[in-house]
Amino acid sequence: MLIVHHLGKSQSERIVWLCEELGLTYELKHYVRDPVTSLAPPELVALHPLGTAPVISDGELLLAESGAIMEYIIAKYGGGRLVLGPDHPDFVDYIFWWHYANGNFQPNMGRNMFVRRLQLPSDNPIAARLNSRLVSAFALIEGRLGDVPFLAGKDFTAADIMTVFSLTTMRYFMPFELTPYPNILAYLQRIAGREAYQRAMQKGDPGMPLLLA
Repeated sequence: MLIVHHLGKSQSERIVWLCEELGLTYELKHYVRDPVTSLAPPELVALHPLGTAPVISDGELLLAESGAIMEYIIAKYGGGRLVLGPDHPDFVDYIFWWHYANGNFQPNMGRNMFVRRLQLPSDNPIAARLNSRLVSAFALIEGRLGDVPFLAGKDFTAADIMTVFSLTTMRYFMPFELTPYPNILAYLQRIAGREAYQRAMQKGDPGMPLLLA
């Protein structure tokens, strides 16, 4: 039995969403953040040496890292769904946006989050540079979504599942105004209309307002 160990308001929402898109049978185990530190509780930390979410177990397998988990689930249970192969005309776009999510975009969000928490003055050169890089990261997505409905192209893929967390739930930790990005906002409405996304968010984070605007 595939078990998804899910920490509320975390990148593990990707795994719940993926399972829903694929129509998989899985068990969802919820973990709640410490109300003071916002960190994962001890029982989740004890599961894996990294002490972070997501984590899945599948028989004797225990696996962390959302990208690795997604690749594993897609390879084992996906049946070719939500991925584009090398013969597809959008293959290069698919692999770029898949890796952009956690290779560039989410780290940009994380670095800016920590800098903001340091409360550096707005004219601090490091803070200014990091903010500039974040604006550029959003601008790249905005430009892409002005040309195509989904990041890989015309088809919804796992690259979208990888990316949406940073555009939505991550903004609870690193607020970012999306008003200047109408293509991203329209994209998030398309995502909001997906039944699998609705089910995943209701199961994983019931009652949490979704930051889709």
